[in-house]
Amino acid sequence: MDINLTLIGQTIAMIVFVWFCMKFVWPPIVGIIEERQTQIADGLAAAEKGTRALDDARGKVDEMVGDARTQARQIIDQANQRANAIVEEARNDANQERARILASAQSEVEQEVHRARDELRGQVATVAIAGAEKILAREIDANAHRELLDQLAREI
Repeated sequence: MDINLTLIGQTIAMIVFVWFCMKFVWPPIVGIIEERQTQIADGLAAAEKGTRALDDARGKVDEMVGDARTQARQIIDQANQRANAIVEEARNDANQERARILASAQSEVEQEVHRARDELRGQVATVAIAGAEKILAREIDANAHRELLDQLAREI
């Protein structure tokens, strides 16, 4: 293989082409590549930061949910205690009202019994006086007295 002018020309053209590419084409491409690497690195850093922020937010949310559940349990316990207190208070009021009603009813019954006794005494006295009048009005006869006493017993 002969080294001739064509080979030398091609070598010079190749050297000029490589120099031209290194001087004018390569630096913008390298700049674009470095810029893209920087953007990717920034994006990865932002993604990592976002992941950490998301983990922190999840932790805070879990903590807040736990606090909310604790508060809800406390509120429910307080409500149950209040409900029990209200029921107990109502039960005590009902017992007092029942005792008052029973006392009132017993007082009324006693009054009715006294009234009935007084009325019965009056009726017995009236019947006894009527019986005595009939006995005195008739002649003294044992059979008549017995008859009047039987009639008096039937009336009572």
